Amino acid sequence: MRRSLQIALVVTPLVAGALYPGAAQATPSSGVTGVILTQAQIPAGLVPMIAGAADVVVREITIAPGGTTGWHYHDGPIYAYVRAGTLTHPDEKCVPAIYNAGQIINEPPGADKVHAGFNLGTTPVILDVVYTLPAGKPLSEDAPAPSCAAS
Repeated sequence: MRRSLQIALVVTPLVAGALYPGAAQATPSSGVTGVILTQAQIPAGLVPMIAGAADVVVREITIAPGGTTGWHYHDGPIYAYVRAGTLTHPDEKCVPAIYNAGQIINEPPGADKVHAGFNLGTTPVILDVVYTLPAGKPLSEDAPAPSCAAS
């Protein structure tokens, strides 16, 4: 019985993907590397917009020329400093913001705030990012591209 359940858990998503090829799929990242510089858990009530304890992570992200983060969102507010390069950053309405070295990015949380980062330039984009997330949440959640991105 247990072996049948394990097989079903593996096969079911594969069959669903084959039967419903038009279903929204997450967009993968490419050309992106990240290094966590430091992290800490902050007690409940000390981080605005997060009800319980929060994980605070500082990470350096590098996006190679032609690279993309893929479409995603965050469960808590994110703040980034563009240390080098130029980041093209479309939001859920596919309106691209352009961030150059020395600028700050403020990403609001929520599944309705999908966005992507693209390096359309010829030099790497280097970001210093501070994630403020509900404890235990991932740094980002993959998301399908919004319908406006397909046009």
